[in-house]
Amino acid sequence: MGFAHNNVLHKNHFRKDWQRRVRTWFDQPGRKQRRRIARRTKTGLLGARPLDLLRPAVRGQTVRYNAKIREGRGFTLAELKLAGIGRKKALGLGIVVDHRRRNLSEEGRDLNVARLKEYAERLIVFPRKANKPKKGDTTGDDLTAETTRTQILLPDPYVHEQPRKITDDERNFQAYRALRDGRAQARHEGKRKARQAKKDEEEANKKK
Repeated sequence: MGFAHNNVLHKNHFRKDWQRRVRTWFDQPGRKQRRRIARRTKTGLLGARPLDLLRPAVRGQTVRYNAKIREGRGFTLAELKLAGIGRKKALGLGIVVDHRRRNLSEEGRDLNVARLKEYAERLIVFPRKANKPKKGDTTGDDLTAETTRTQILLPDPYVHEQPRKITDDERNFQAYRALRDGRAQARHEGKRKARQAKKDEEEANKKK
């Protein structure tokens, strides 16, 4: 803030006890170590369970972010039904369920159904009683198979196409002209229909 002319200086409080109002961060290394120990303890308590819950792959909101795929809140009931997993059973298998979400496209639904089926194939459900396994529990040599805690990765949002030669139709296609023509057709569609209806009416009156 500048000062000009022969005016009285502002009453700036330069002698406040500012040391008591400063937020220090000297415990950052200690917090880092504490979080690391907590993660290791939690990993040991989880046993063979996955470290994170399984969540669906959804598109970002708005035109700015809808080209990206991110993790959603939970799977829809329709996705669970197509994958053959019950709603209550999913909660016990580490699958998050969101009863509010709706599927707006078949592509997104099929993507998450495939994600659920892949998770179910890799899943090992240990029975509570080894001599009395229930329906859905893993049995046989699968119980001694090597386990992994790596999560199922999100799919690539872009469909990569193999390199190929440009066709003559693609080389001769005028994108700007096609956009302008399509816009003009949509713009004058109502007038064109009204003109055609008037013409048909006049012809019908002539026949009378």
